Amino acid sequence: MEKLLANPVLISGLAAWMLAQLLKTPLEFLWSKHWNWGAVFSAGGMPSSHSALMTSTALAAGLFVGFDTPIFALSLAATMIVVYDAAGVRRQAGIHAERINLLVQELFKGHDVSQELLKEVIGHTPRQVVAGVLLGITIALLVWWVYP
Repeated sequence: MEKLLANPVLISGLAAWMLAQLLKTPLEFLWSKHWNWGAVFSAGGMPSSHSALMTSTALAAGLFVGFDTPIFALSLAATMIVVYDAAGVRRQAGIHAERINLLVQELFKGHDVSQELLKEVIGHTPRQVVAGVLLGITIALLVWWVYP
């Protein structure tokens, strides 16, 4: 456990991920005026915890290990994939789920067909991803400034 606490890159990434997850419930309340405590454990929503985790980890790797290292290059490449996936592929999957759910509701009203709906919020809007990236940058810089 002591070695984990001695790893500022890991601390930065996990802190950004945890803060992003914790922010989802109060931010959702601000927009919907309803408390959704399950948002803390869900994918999707504001801000993107995936983007915060990866951005913070990549920036912290650059700050603590060096921007000219293979570790930074690898973490930056992984971050680019995750951020693209969060805003692109996963968002489109959510849109597809939303439309399929609408079709199921309209086509099978009153029929003996499974009414189990697909999860619609699995991706992020560009604004949610940008918020996650900015949160990740902020956390990485804070860890870099305060870490001994």
